Amino acid sequence: MNPELAIDLFKSTVMFSLYVVAPFLVTMLVVGLIASLAQSVTSLQEQTLTFIPKLVAMATLLIVLTPWLLRTLTEFAVSSLTRLGTMGP
Repeated sequence: MNPELAIDLFKSTVMFSLYVVAPFLVTMLVVGLIASLAQSVTSLQEQTLTFIPKLVAMATLLIVLTPWLLRTLTEFAVSSLTRLGTMGP
């Protein structure tokens, strides 16, 4: 395996992981901002007021995105294994 191929494989793996994790990070950011805004407006500083909405949003998003996640992870695994077959000496 030459260095260029290894770097390309590493780059594609990192970019794919960012692609898969991005919807979860964006959702948690939005839910956290809304919860923090609600806490500031109501002057309630309870930790569970931010944890419970994030937990519910994460569970809902996981259920909704499961087919997409399985499809993209399977496609990535197949393409990576196919590329490994062509990397021989």
